[in-house]
Amino acid sequence: MRLLPAILAATLLVAPVFAPFVLAGDKTDVEYSRPNGTPLLLDIHVPEGKGPFPGVIVVHGGGFDQGTKKSYVGPVLDVLTKANFAWFSIDYRLAPAARFPQPVEDVNSAIKWVKANAKAWNVDPAKLALLGESAGAYLITYAATHETPETRLAATVDFYGPTDYEKQATLRRDHPERFDMASANRHLANGGGIRYFGLETLDEKGLARLREVSAIHAVHKGMAPFLIIHGTADEQVAFELSPAMCDAMKKVGAACDLIPIQGGKHGMGSWEKDPAMSHWKPELVAWLKNTLKTDD
Repeated sequence: MRLLPAILAATLLVAPVFAPFVLAGDKTDVEYSRPNGTPLLLDIHVPEGKGPFPGVIVVHGGGFDQGTKKSYVGPVLDVLTKANFAWFSIDYRLAPAARFPQPVEDVNSAIKWVKANAKAWNVDPAKLALLGESAGAYLITYAATHETPETRLAATVDFYGPTDYEKQATLRRDHPERFDMASANRHLANGGGIRYFGLETLDEKGLARLREVSAIHAVHKGMAPFLIIHGTADEQVAFELSPAMCDAMKKVGAACDLIPIQGGKHGMGSWEKDPAMSHWKPELVAWLKNTLKTDD
């Protein structure tokens, strides 16, 4: 009996070494950063099983001024969950309180947090992808074309992002009939659009600034592979930006694939109404598995 306390104490000391440290399931509102005292949160899903699992960091859209980690990205989170991927869906600072480059800094902070905590969440840090839609796709394509060793990931998935903001802005100005200008003007009034970059007019200086912050002009050899998914009838972000981005990447020897959604409008949620537009789901999974070199 006198030996029992000592045996129990020794068991408690060694038990954590043998106990599984896998954190599986769903976790909401995990803080990943606190810029200027403002907590930024993410939601996590980790599959059940042995792992480690490939993972995807997901960044929502919303014109830079609206949306949350639960907004707009539901269809892709569902696809990732069913395909046995871990995912991390993040919030970031929004306009008008924030403007470029603060939300890009938030994306980079999320990347660093996920990489630092990947093993604790049973995720393979070498098999992480960055995925964004709309304004979130702008943020992730900028981050991916300006990567550092600390923020570089293995793959980037761009859902209808404005990779060439100079061309996007001039097209809206010169051909407003092609776009949902009511939506564009709402975002502009709340600090989105060109105001997100500190601009009021598309003069020579303004266009130069938009050129400077466009991912297409930061394409370089050695970038991680891109997959771009874009509706051909997008009324908010011009479809032609996406094949142009792929062309620019291929010219420097970087890999880029494009999945066009024929007749697709802006937003993956709108594609859910037409089964013919759902081909992106298995194609996305296949591309991620191939690019991240997963086992299955």
